[in-house]
Amino acid sequence: MKSSRSTWVLLAIAAVTLIADQATKFLVVTYLAPHGAWAPIPALSNFFTIEYTTNTGAAFGLFKAWGPVFVAVAVIVIVAIMVYQNEVPQEAWLVRLALGLQLGGALGNLTDRVRVGHVTDFIYFHFWPVFNLADSAIVVGVILLAFTMLREERKPSAPVPKPNESADSNPPASA
Repeated sequence: MKSSRSTWVLLAIAAVTLIADQATKFLVVTYLAPHGAWAPIPALSNFFTIEYTTNTGAAFGLFKAWGPVFVAVAVIVIVAIMVYQNEVPQEAWLVRLALGLQLGGALGNLTDRVRVGHVTDFIYFHFWPVFNLADSAIVVGVILLAFTMLREERKPSAPVPKPNESADSNPPASA
């Protein structure tokens, strides 16, 4: 069993992610009309705006009628992260960060789906579909996890001694 401190680190990252996600969505819903837009940096208004939209489907508005399926998938992902994090070595802080971001993002979008029946999206780069902080946390978490897994694959492993030789023995001298 891993240290409870490691679990608390993961939960703290998830909590900060969830709070930031829900707070920004609250501000958008409170201060913008549905489909309303705001350019926080007027000089970039042709490139970036805050735009209040809702989404009952998956990323990019796909599968709009599948809302209940996404609730079930989110619950499965949350449980899987909580189970898997017990297997993560304590020193693997980048993996724990990645899992915390994914957990917080999944909880953020799940909260929306359960509370109001849709996800609130608002970050709009005009060359990309509208998204939110939870989506960003999930994507960054997945990228970090993939990065750490690829990095681990590239580490050279220590040679394993054969059963009949010890690590300290010298090879026999030839005659």
